[in-house]
Amino acid sequence: MLSSTKELLETARRNSYAIGAFNIYNLEGVKAVVNAAEISHSPAMLQLHPSALIYGKLPLVKLCLESAKSAKVPIAIHLDHSTSASDIRLALDAGVRSIMADGSPMTYAKNLEFTRDMTALSHKFHAVVEAEIGRISGTEDGLTIAEKEAKMTDPIQAVEFVNQTKVDALAVTIGNVHGEYKNPPRLDFDRLEKIRSLIDIPLVLHGASGLPAEMIQRSIQLGVCKFNVNTEVRQAYMQALKLEICGDSPKDLLEIAGEAIAAMQEVIIDKLELFGSVGKAHLHDNPYAAMLAGQAHG
Repeated sequence: MLSSTKELLETARRNSYAIGAFNIYNLEGVKAVVNAAEISHSPAMLQLHPSALIYGKLPLVKLCLESAKSAKVPIAIHLDHSTSASDIRLALDAGVRSIMADGSPMTYAKNLEFTRDMTALSHKFHAVVEAEIGRISGTEDGLTIAEKEAKMTDPIQAVEFVNQTKVDALAVTIGNVHGEYKNPPRLDFDRLEKIRSLIDIPLVLHGASGLPAEMIQRSIQLGVCKFNVNTEVRQAYMQALKLEICGDSPKDLLEIAGEAIAAMQEVIIDKLELFGSVGKAHLHDNPYAAMLAGQAHG
């Protein structure tokens, strides 16, 4: 069931769990997310990372949309970390109704301007917009942000940013990182609590791969209702390919693809359990699905 990001996040927030948002790059990734969500009776999100669009923008978008529509559980489609106005417009025209307008690499003033413009555009399509202030360190999809360049989200600045841009969700930086954590994670929960007390829109935490269960639960208690996951799923995919291709008894291409899907699916199910969304699909029988499906065709 193709579903609204807004509805998924608001329902998760009301019921004290979080939505797992998983970056996908190909058919195997899409199948792994949808399969895991259906097995777990859980809502989930398919996230298109800009780097994945290099290999075919519209085909991948359409694959996600059609897979979501045929899924037995609520699935939302989200364009992740986009700094490109043209890619955002392409996604909106193709039927994507959830956008991350990522101005975090820019100065605060430029981020504010870019996010405000992209939010105004996206809202014309009735799309939900996520944005980010602060700068998350780490490496993901070839993008590296040095630790010295990282900047945590300022709670007061976040209020101004949300008020001026009219975004629907905010990704916060509280010590979370993209990619692998080189040291034990240390999240600034006092900062998160302050942000939550000042802002009433859904909060998002990127870099959920590698976060321990107690940090996930504390984040949910303090208002995070969406976690982005990429690294652990990609690692499972690559490891499965390596084992099957380099094994003593090389398998057929379709068998290898099946093993890769199963490996990713296992990781995703674990994350859905960790986020508390398992068994919650029934809470999302929402009136937006038919409307969204019609918009996607347009």
